Amino acid sequence: MATSHLTAPSISSRMVPSYDGLKPSTVKFASVAPFRDGSLRQRTFRGLVVRAATVVTPKYTSIKPLGDRVLVKINPAEEKTEGGILLPTTAQTKPQGGEVVAVGEGRTVGNNKVEIGVPTGAKIVYSKYAGTELEFNGSKHLVLKEDDIVGILETSDVKDMKPLNDRVLIKVAEAEEKTAGGLLLTEATKEKPSVGMVIAIGPGPLDEQGNRKPLSISPGNNVMYSKYAGNEFKGSDGSDYIALRASDVMAVLS
Repeated sequence: MATSHLTAPSISSRMVPSYDGLKPSTVKFASVAPFRDGSLRQRTFRGLVVRAATVVTPKYTSIKPLGDRVLVKINPAEEKTEGGILLPTTAQTKPQGGEVVAVGEGRTVGNNKVEIGVPTGAKIVYSKYAGTELEFNGSKHLVLKEDDIVGILETSDVKDMKPLNDRVLIKVAEAEEKTAGGLLLTEATKEKPSVGMVIAIGPGPLDEQGNRKPLSISPGNNVMYSKYAGNEFKGSDGSDYIALRASDVMAVLS
């Protein structure tokens, strides 16, 4: 087999074309010792060490949300029913609650700076499918806008939730179990309720200058709301609750 040789004299500065600002005299080449095919191994050339390429994934130690965004640590999904029956992954309820671990600096509306309305450490409920999920410090987190937060859970019971912005918490009226003619309705045929009593309201939406506009409904009002709007919850007392925007409330009943 032929032996390949590469020596310094085989490379000359005259072989390098001249460019503006680059003179042949400025080009230098390190001396390279001869090598044989099949015998190449790691060598050191004037401080340059050639090694196999390795891609190292960077490790992040913190995440700082920007603007009106919030970083939330997601509560784990329930793996069992209340009766203790194990749920398959496909049947597990998507978590809608978590703990705020970091907040952005807020946003500017008009001439006013509006800060984030939820503190770190707060237990919150957020809209389904809101934000972007990520794995951080071995736990699932979510980066979402403050407006996607439905309310703050001051206790473990949803009836004590404090709605945010323009949201309203309503205790849903029980579905009718009979038709007007007196026929009993099965669960599958019961009409979805769209009437309930207001339990709590948020401070109101922001106007163009960043000031709060109070809502036109109050706790204790019986209201009719749009079907399939908002986020539904089950209270510890077995009652159904729904949190929705005030704009989804169609009328006050009396």
